[in-house]
Amino acid sequence: MASPFNPREQVKPLAPSSRYSVRSHDLEDDVPSLHITKFSHRNYYCCGLAAAMFLILAVIAIVLGFTVFHVKGPRITMNGVTIEQLTSTANGSLQTDSNITLLADVSIKNPNVASFKYANTTTLVYFYGTEVGEGRSPAGVAKARRTMRMNVTVDIVPAKILAVPEFSKEFAARVLTLTSFTRVHGKVKVVMVKRNVEVELNCTMTYNFTSQGIQGDKCKQRVRL
Repeated sequence: MASPFNPREQVKPLAPSSRYSVRSHDLEDDVPSLHITKFSHRNYYCCGLAAAMFLILAVIAIVLGFTVFHVKGPRITMNGVTIEQLTSTANGSLQTDSNITLLADVSIKNPNVASFKYANTTTLVYFYGTEVGEGRSPAGVAKARRTMRMNVTVDIVPAKILAVPEFSKEFAARVLTLTSFTRVHGKVKVVMVKRNVEVELNCTMTYNFTSQGIQGDKCKQRVRL
């Protein structure tokens, strides 16, 4: 009876299948490439996020620059004018023993988000193109989005008015037509932007000797930024 086991017969190992075989050096090559791919995707994501944030900030800055942070010119308004010590003599002239006082109630409206700082203000008064008076107001600050009121006092010299040829015609009509010119220099600083501002106000007013009041005052404003 033959023995079931033959020592000469050796068990041969099964050859690995080529379909499922993975070489060690292939794994070593795939791991770095996987890290590089992940790093590239992350880098692209960060760059895209940074570009989007920069674009959003640029749009916000442009919108604020044209709206909130846009420097606007202040507005000057002549609220009222009164003239004191203007009296006439019996011979149809003006008393020259004292100067005529012109009091102007002026308001400065600042529409900006920052304060408007202005220097000393000069107001000149003309009678038919001839300068007859001058007044000065101290420097001040108009706060952001606020309206500041100030009183301007101008001393008018009667002798200068009498020297104008048109005075006789004006006095016969019992009126006196005067023109005022006010110039305000200042600065507005919004965040990092500082702008010089110059505001000019021209007003024409008529003083009535009978009613002793101002009638028909008209003003025009010009702003330079």
